[in-house]
Amino acid sequence: MAMADPASSGLFEHVPVLAEAVLAGFACLPAGLLIDCTLGGGGHSALLLQAHPGLRLVGLDQDPSARAAAAERLAPFGDRVTIVAANFADYLPAEPAVAVLADLGVSSPQLDVAARGFSFRLEGPLDMRMNPERGETAGELIDRAGESELADLIYAYGEERLSRRIARKIKEQGPWAQRHTAELAYLVAGCYPPAARRGRIHPATRTFQALRIAVNDELGVLDKLLHSAPNWLEPGGLLAVISFHSLEDRRVKTAFLADDRLERVTRKAIKASPEEAEANPRSRSARLRISRRAEEG
Repeated sequence: MAMADPASSGLFEHVPVLAEAVLAGFACLPAGLLIDCTLGGGGHSALLLQAHPGLRLVGLDQDPSARAAAAERLAPFGDRVTIVAANFADYLPAEPAVAVLADLGVSSPQLDVAARGFSFRLEGPLDMRMNPERGETAGELIDRAGESELADLIYAYGEERLSRRIARKIKEQGPWAQRHTAELAYLVAGCYPPAARRGRIHPATRTFQALRIAVNDELGVLDKLLHSAPNWLEPGGLLAVISFHSLEDRRVKTAFLADDRLERVTRKAIKASPEEAEANPRSRSARLRISRRAEEG
């Protein structure tokens, strides 16, 4: 049976994380250009366009389903919205922006559509590509990498202490290009002692995170964004980044501290309130940091 398009099935109508914090952080935006580097379903952008009638939006996303859903959600804002099929690492704006926003999390629709292969809880192909039209899948990466390379990847990107045991088992049971997420999750869980399999965090979480980061070069493109985005801003413009794990947040924190073009607005990362964390569990790991482009002259 054919799978429904996420855009048409409503799966992309997810709740944006830290929405109130983003609105508060951007409360004093002047009229001008907002660049949403990770448009997704358009949730953050819709809130900001509604709150600031003088804003125009350029929304970037490499996922065709996300762009389709965002186009529908943002249609009421008419020609204030431009949606671009692009990875933010490759983008160069035509004019300075008053604000740049990047929400680095995998969206709920991507996790909830089994065919995308992001979730260890759903049966799907080992894909994990943000852009399903190009690049190497997770299964192909596993088959290409040697055991040591795979172990290093799982340790570096997943901070998984059992990375060598997991990599050995994965390679022993290969090839993986035509196999499924549930098989991999079951194998990884089997590398843990029985007591550890009953914890709050699924044993496969770190391995799946590592593979997703590697498939999409997520840390590499984040580094490019942190280097480029300050130049996209007009003096006084705001750069806000929402990260979801320590590897990302450390990079954002370090960049905001070390970059002479930026002045920190948030001294500490903003986290979800207890109420939001309860209502939207995926917000629990979200961290928002905001910096301002230094005034020139």
